[in-house]
Amino acid sequence: MNAAVITVGCLILLFLGYRFYSKFLERYVYHTWDSNESTPAVEIDDGMDYVPTKKHVLFGHHFSSIAGAAPILGPAIAIIWGWVPALLWVVIGSIFMGAVHDYGALVISARNGGKSIGQVTETIIGPRSKMLFLTVIFLLVFIVIAVFAYIIASLFVAYPGTVIPINFQIIVAIFIGWWTYKKKQSLLIPSIIALIMLYVMVYVGFQYPVHLPEYLWINGSEVMTWITFLMLYGFIASIIPVWTLLQPRDYINSHQLIVGLICIYTGIMVAQPMMDAPAFKMSGNPIPWFPFLFITIACGAISGFHALVSSGTTSKQISSFKDSRMIGYGGMIGEATLAVAATIAVAAGFESAGDWHAHYGNFALASGLGPKLGAFVDGTAGFLSEIGITATLTDSNGDSRSLAAVFISVMVISFAATSLDTAVRIQRYIIGEIGEAIRLKPLANNRYLQSGLAVLFSLILVLSDETGTGGLKLWPLFGSTNQLLGSLTLLVISVWLFKSKSKYWVTLAPMIFITIITFIATYFNMMSYIDSKNYLLVGIALIIGFSQLWILFEGIRAFKTQRVDES
Repeated sequence: MNAAVITVGCLILLFLGYRFYSKFLERYVYHTWDSNESTPAVEIDDGMDYVPTKKHVLFGHHFSSIAGAAPILGPAIAIIWGWVPALLWVVIGSIFMGAVHDYGALVISARNGGKSIGQVTETIIGPRSKMLFLTVIFLLVFIVIAVFAYIIASLFVAYPGTVIPINFQIIVAIFIGWWTYKKKQSLLIPSIIALIMLYVMVYVGFQYPVHLPEYLWINGSEVMTWITFLMLYGFIASIIPVWTLLQPRDYINSHQLIVGLICIYTGIMVAQPMMDAPAFKMSGNPIPWFPFLFITIACGAISGFHALVSSGTTSKQISSFKDSRMIGYGGMIGEATLAVAATIAVAAGFESAGDWHAHYGNFALASGLGPKLGAFVDGTAGFLSEIGITATLTDSNGDSRSLAAVFISVMVISFAATSLDTAVRIQRYIIGEIGEAIRLKPLANNRYLQSGLAVLFSLILVLSDETGTGGLKLWPLFGSTNQLLGSLTLLVISVWLFKSKSKYWVTLAPMIFITIITFIATYFNMMSYIDSKNYLLVGIALIIGFSQLWILFEGIRAFKTQRVDES
């Protein structure tokens, strides 16, 4: 089947979801369309974390933070079950679940002083659920930091042409942040100029790839050195004001992703490739499609991590509730377009159906993180070659590299790095909230200590394996934990809507679905961990499962309590 036709159909459905369903939510569920309430950013405005921000700039931050490597990795793995179920889940999930979830998390946080979804749980459901929720969040972000650092480091080594443009982007973003915030100048024109300069640096990087000298390698590994640098970067990025780096770099990144997606989709329209992957491949895999399709594709359909961004950094910067539909719902729809592009890239970007089957011959091949990112880069680079980005070079070792691959790799790394430093900042908030809950003032009030611990815990996990893959030990827990957090966030929003006498069914229905698939997936995973005697994963999965059951019980109790109060 023609991939271009399928792509157009998916994009039309996503547009209709934003055009109509988000407006229904805005007017009849979250009641933000005519809200004149003051936001936490306006009321607090501390110049550090609470900073009133123009909606297009904040959209750039939010969009870039949620659209990391995950909406690429998920579809690139889930295509093993066929492109039809993958695309259906991306489109339907994002419109009716993921975007509803992100939008709700942003609004509920902003209406509760910019508190994280964990803290809001105490107010909406009850104090006993707060620490359990914070525990789940801490474990999820802990995994995200470790794994994303490894992914970025691996891409730096695999695509050394990305090193110059990525580091250039950071330096320019700091200058733009100063120019905009201190000089009170417009961000739009400087960010566009910076984007153009970034593409110049992409060509420079293509011509002059950078590998770290061997004397800097840790344990004989270039990846380990990059991971260490990235952790240091994450620490610094999380303790400085959001306007210094986070906002301007994310704004540039949002332009970059839009340009990248336009190029990819234009390439698809020009190439008119046929789908190499089967439409359905529901049997013959050791991992059943249900429930694991819905766990594997999280970002791009619905992701609990998004609630941490919505209620962590975004809710502290939104200057008007009227902006929340575009940022919360629109940001998720934007990410879904990336997930669609990723699915098409790994379903139609191979030379032939035979090449696809060789790449996805079994689930072990399909589930490798590095190879799947490589499949996306190579597939989309093929689409870019259709619009004239065809330059290649061969080095002295006989290895060839393409300009299109560097272009796509820079886009992927930029968003993975944004998710990384946002995750460290979110973990800083979570550690502070844990410190506040246990009444430990140094932990509650010292951002340097909070960020230091956030980075240290993840770095210890990474260094637990001399190849830098320590984070992958816990990666099997990411999918179910991420969706668990999504279901719990929807539960909190549902209780809040119920108490507010609003249409709570729009969040309760997806919450029930996500809860069911999470429980089933956790059961299958537990059996697998027990069979392989991986007692570390068994123990953590038990902690997470217990936390979910307790919070669900508290949520049901909150519904019943409200009914009693009304009677």
